[in-house]
Amino acid sequence: MALNSVNTNINAMVALQALNRTNDALGVTQKRISTGFRVADARDDGAAFAVAQTVRADIAGLTSANEQLGGVKGILDTALAGLTKVSETMAEVRTVLVKLADGNLSADQRAQYEAQYTSLVDQITNFIDDATYNGGNLLDDTTTASIVTTRNENGDTYTITGVTKASLIVAAAPADAAAAQAALDAGGNFRTVETAINDALNAFGAHSRYVDAQITYNKEKIDSLQGGIGALVDADLARESASLQALQIRQQLGTQALSIANQSPQTLLSLFR
Repeated sequence: MALNSVNTNINAMVALQALNRTNDALGVTQKRISTGFRVADARDDGAAFAVAQTVRADIAGLTSANEQLGGVKGILDTALAGLTKVSETMAEVRTVLVKLADGNLSADQRAQYEAQYTSLVDQITNFIDDATYNGGNLLDDTTTASIVTTRNENGDTYTITGVTKASLIVAAAPADAAAAQAALDAGGNFRTVETAINDALNAFGAHSRYVDAQITYNKEKIDSLQGGIGALVDADLARESASLQALQIRQQLGTQALSIANQSPQTLLSLFR
């Protein structure tokens, strides 16, 4: 190939190729700086981008699961608040029952205690009816027999079963001292309802702890997954900044080298003077 030619300028070709490579590298670096990603799309690294997209879908699933669990936590907390008031009121019911079990009460005294008893039962009923959250009530199985909620990104479920409203309410005021005593005896109505209330408190308390733990676990898992994605696709901006400055200098030098190479055929004119 002719070295001294106005048709073929090898030096200019080499300089242009070098400048093009520099411009390509500069474009990649600028993309990383502007997006913050080393792998912003499949063109950067198809395998890494595919993995990142899968992990992002997992994060979206976990976030959605936590939103659903948040609603479940609301209905559980409401049920526990209602049950706690029912349990506290049952202590007052017992106080009145003990008095009603006294056979020495006058008719007027018994009537007053029965009125107190009936008022307390009405309060318990109201506490149960008011333990409603977003239309659901775990203290009344006719309203909410059970809740089946998603707990993770795979759609796995967790079930919470409601309780029978009638099992949480004591019977009407006893007719006499013997009936009041029978209600207080082991296996009696008061004891049976008290056990049902305590069982429900224990069950819903366990459900609440589980839901809290699952929400916390999902959050921690989201953090871990986001950290994994960052390690996979995030750009090292400190490194890219240094690379950007170096490439900009190389671009300037490449432009100057190409300019010089383009001027070299002009020296051939001196041969014809």
